[in-house]
Amino acid sequence: MVDPKDPNLSVARQCRILNIQRSSYYYRPKPIKAEDLDLMRLIDKQYLKTPTWGSRSMRNHLRRLGYKINRKRVQRLMRLMGLEAIYPRPKTSRPHPEHKVYPYLLRNLDITRPNQVWCTDITYIPMKRGFMYLVAVMDWHSRKVLSWRLSNTMETDFCLEAVEEAIRRYGTPEIFNTDQGSQFTSDDFTGLLKDHGIAISMDGRGRAQDNIFIERLWWTLKYNYVYLRAFNNGSDLRKGLRGWFSFYNKERFHQALDNLTPDEVYYGLPHPFAEAA
Repeated sequence: MVDPKDPNLSVARQCRILNIQRSSYYYRPKPIKAEDLDLMRLIDKQYLKTPTWGSRSMRNHLRRLGYKINRKRVQRLMRLMGLEAIYPRPKTSRPHPEHKVYPYLLRNLDITRPNQVWCTDITYIPMKRGFMYLVAVMDWHSRKVLSWRLSNTMETDFCLEAVEEAIRRYGTPEIFNTDQGSQFTSDDFTGLLKDHGIAISMDGRGRAQDNIFIERLWWTLKYNYVYLRAFNNGSDLRKGLRGWFSFYNKERFHQALDNLTPDEVYYGLPHPFAEAA
């Protein structure tokens, strides 16, 4: 549907009209060995259980499963997936050296209302013959997923699109919390938050609990949906996630929310979808 020879509309403009990312248009899939995809799925599952495991421990785990694999290969696959071990390591594994890191603002903060704090994160999503990256924006108080995007790459663009959609649909939060990944410390990302008067908060390095609710979202999504299915391509995955996130927001109740759904907490209404059901 995109015509690169159109004299009136640039490729970027056509992609915006069609609501697709430029990276998706330009992307040309590179074949990945089936064995590597299998290993990445195993690494992803284990990482959700043991996020403190680095490449050595992950290598040992895979060897115990019968795979003859060295640490260098595990390191390469984990980098491709955007995974790194979570543990205190001062002055190591820094974000982009030219990007400013902001302090963590949520410690001892009583979060009592929607749009007080939003958070975001990126995760790896396996497919039948490849993988994609997923970013989601969540309201901390209600656990509601406000927006999400899929991408073939780990660039900043799809993160910006997710935040812009959340702001367009729900207004602005008082605080926005992220990790120290280069996508979130970039000038484009922090500039977007500053332009809307949003205070920027970033996880401390090696602190697994600082963005705990979105980490729990990934566990729930993968073990209750993604790992139970085989998506043929990005379109199938996007369609499936759209339905799952709708279910998550509208129907999946949380014990920590007094058995209310994220939408019920966010909008302050008891069972707002009961009449439509």
